[in-house]
Amino acid sequence: MACLLETPIRMSVLSEVTASSRHYVDRLFDPDPQKVLQGVIDMKNAVIGNNKQKANLIVLGAVPRLLYLLQQETSSTELKTECAVVLGSLAMGTENNVKSLLDCHIIPALLQGLLSPDLKFIEACLRCLRTIFTSPVTPEELLYTDATVIPHLMALLSRSRYTQEYICQIFSHCCKGPDHQTILFNHGAVQNIAHLLTSPSYKVRMQALKCFSVLAFENPQVSMTLVNVLVDGELLPQIFVKMLQRDKPIEMQLTSAKCLTYMCRAGAIRTDDSCIVLKTLPCLVRMCSKERLLEERVEGAETLAYLIEPDVELQRIASITDHLIAMLADYFKYPSSVSAITDIKRLDHDLKHAHELRQAAFKLYASLGANDEDIRKKIIETETMMDRIVTGLSESSVKVRLAAVRCLHSLSRSVQQLRTSFQDHAVWKPLMKVLQNAPDEILVVASSMLCNLLLEFSPSKEPILESGAVELLCGLTQSENPALRVNGIWALMNMAFQAEQKIKADILRSLSTEQLFRLLSDSDMNVLMKTLGLLRNLLSTRPTLCILANIADGTTAKELIMTNDDILQKIKYYMGHSHVKLQLAAMFCISNLIWNEEEGSQERQDKLRDMGIVDILHKLSQSADSNLCDKAKTALQQYLA
Repeated sequence: MACLLETPIRMSVLSEVTASSRHYVDRLFDPDPQKVLQGVIDMKNAVIGNNKQKANLIVLGAVPRLLYLLQQETSSTELKTECAVVLGSLAMGTENNVKSLLDCHIIPALLQGLLSPDLKFIEACLRCLRTIFTSPVTPEELLYTDATVIPHLMALLSRSRYTQEYICQIFSHCCKGPDHQTILFNHGAVQNIAHLLTSPSYKVRMQALKCFSVLAFENPQVSMTLVNVLVDGELLPQIFVKMLQRDKPIEMQLTSAKCLTYMCRAGAIRTDDSCIVLKTLPCLVRMCSKERLLEERVEGAETLAYLIEPDVELQRIASITDHLIAMLADYFKYPSSVSAITDIKRLDHDLKHAHELRQAAFKLYASLGANDEDIRKKIIETETMMDRIVTGLSESSVKVRLAAVRCLHSLSRSVQQLRTSFQDHAVWKPLMKVLQNAPDEILVVASSMLCNLLLEFSPSKEPILESGAVELLCGLTQSENPALRVNGIWALMNMAFQAEQKIKADILRSLSTEQLFRLLSDSDMNVLMKTLGLLRNLLSTRPTLCILANIADGTTAKELIMTNDDILQKIKYYMGHSHVKLQLAAMFCISNLIWNEEEGSQERQDKLRDMGIVDILHKLSQSADSNLCDKAKTALQQYLA
């Protein structure tokens, strides 16, 4: 089977390739096994560090021949081993090289090689597998296709420090999500890898540590197991704490901090445990300092954001550790003109990845400001922070935009900031722009934030209304994504609260009673709750000052609802629902419809009585839920007045 590169090669180039590389491939077909072996060794020396030569040999069909020799029973172990080494070298070239190797079914051939009794050959196969599996173009699933592979790899862990290093590296790269975690866990990964944390080899310790970080991530079962594992008489969390001390390599500190963070988030370690408060959190803050490399600062900030996200006390501690809030401001000034980076290659790399720093800073600011008003104030008062977030909303990178929106959303939970900073910087403008054309993950957060900007005390409410928000939000209510439907309705509910009749009519006109009915039949509980909330706000009238005159199309929200029997039947249905919150929400709607002091209330009361609403109110006035009971009694009084 020929394995060709994706890029077409012109004949002139091909003849040049043939001239310089053909003899390497020809020697693989020599009838003399010794000459074949020497040919493979010469090929190995020719391709080391030479990507052009690697590509040439792949084009000339070296891979199928090397794989054939590797699998032939008549090939000597030395020849098989050298073939595996060359294939590993070819895999270390470009992603296209790896694709070509995959097309030739290299993985099954190498996995078969692991059944050999020869350790050197096994190690060469594992080294090549490691290189292939760590490439972004290799599907992780290829490791799990044959159910016998994982247990065999577990058994090979005890063979040598190289098998330990390569297998742990393969596991940590191919463990993506709960299914893979479960397979590895069920085959004894924890027990087989734990003792490697005390290996004399740094590389083995490091790869074992990485394995534990991917196994524990969002996995309570693995995390709860890890807490109780003993290695040489010491509990695993204590070993992780030792590995994140300042005298250890940065990579080890960071990965240990990740392990403890993931175990904490999975509920296996308390958030107030000293290993989190006094060890993990300070270690991650250290990683955010400008002395650290770009990728260390990114990983440190993102891991810290994840650690403190649900816990207000950790957010407070982090915010006052090593001036973290000010330290993060440096993430936006990188690389500076007086950058200490003298290594041009490093500078080039960092310029390409500077957006990752901004993304990480936004994520951490979002976590820091999730609950505490004082922390939000500190973040916003950090030099030109609002300008930076607003700029982030229009960055080309989707990940930066998402992180910037999340950060704004976190800060928008503050009543004070909604009234001041958010208004001063007209945050609603770029936000509305983001909402026009964005992937769902950004839309969910941006629309959630819009809900906050539409609260009645927010000065942004008016300009948002004027910029066409009603149409946009009504559009969201038709999304297939339930989170977007909820946010669309929620924002409309906030918009309708104590609003003028004109706004209410605009909402109903854009939404349509058909869509309102569809939303009242939604399978998502949150959508139902918010739709009933929207109805309540549409039907309520502002006291005395409200403009009672009919609006342009001659109908009020109440009339629209009263003439739609389907919607009235839905409200009646929810009055008798088993969920008290839904009953209460429906009760609010009914109360607003029958309120005596409003025009047309008598006709509405009569129609609702004919529908059996009064009978339901009598039943609800006997409810065990005091809130529901009171609301029903108040509603019945409207009929008696």
